[in-house]
Amino acid sequence: MTTVISASGLQKRFGRTVALDGLDLEVTAGEVHGFLGPNGAGKSTTIRILLGLARASGGTATLFGQDPWKHAGELHRRVAYVPGDVSLWPNLTGGEAIDLLARLRGGTRDKGDYTARKQRLLDAFQFDPRKKGRAYSKGNRQKVALIAAFATPAELYVLDEPTSGLDPLMEQVFNREIARVSAEGATVLLSSHILSEVEELCDRVSIIRSGKTVESGTLAELRHLTRTEIAFATDGIEPTALAAEIDGIPDAHDLIIDHGRVSFTVDSDRVASVLPDLARLDVRGLTVSPPSLEELFLRHYGDELTARAAEPMEGARA
Repeated sequence: MTTVISASGLQKRFGRTVALDGLDLEVTAGEVHGFLGPNGAGKSTTIRILLGLARASGGTATLFGQDPWKHAGELHRRVAYVPGDVSLWPNLTGGEAIDLLARLRGGTRDKGDYTARKQRLLDAFQFDPRKKGRAYSKGNRQKVALIAAFATPAELYVLDEPTSGLDPLMEQVFNREIARVSAEGATVLLSSHILSEVEELCDRVSIIRSGKTVESGTLAELRHLTRTEIAFATDGIEPTALAAEIDGIPDAHDLIIDHGRVSFTVDSDRVASVLPDLARLDVRGLTVSPPSLEELFLRHYGDELTARAAEPMEGARA
């Protein structure tokens, strides 16, 4: 597989502040790659380095095999970028801003195709291009950047919290556009904190924490790190005896018996090993629920979120 994005041991310091501390990232051609981490983890800093907007303090980063700091102008013709907080020229209309952004990437050379793509996106995103930039809400400013990005074909889409400010209906439009460009062979790096969005769209994910990559792989590969829930109903077995049966399964954890419904968890790579034991119990209504990306994310950040929740609110009295 051709590597489109490669970062190895990437470092970035701002004075004494360490934003990136040896981050590794690899994105191959044609994949939609989720880039996850809370605010301050280093996602936007990484993206700025990949776009040639900031210079790394150490390590290496390449786009299409080239150094983005040295070849930013050339690489930007192959890349579409959408930030999480879009600023527009206040006196240009939304349509004029879209056309300007498209021209900067050379996307308006085939005027007929460009006009058709733009109009389709204007309709899909329900966007009025006649208003001045100063009049747009955050969501509508985001639409300008998204329409400009998707109206001009790119080899790589770098999206940093791209659906910020969009309502759920527009998020679905965005999801369809990602599916479209991916089907056409484009590569996507999607930085997001919306876990359902990443789970629906991405082939692989990288989770970063404090400027380092802590996990990377397909969702199937990473789900072995969390437990799958198994639930069922059974008749004719007294709860104490049933609990003893489940406790006798070596891989079973977190047993709950509630009004005839039984649930427990098992390491995701050990699910097959417990099925013969369940067959002996004559279970009914068996459900097997794989762990969600949210559970995987909380595995790495649960302690941090708990610590934040325990901190006293600013201005609160002791």
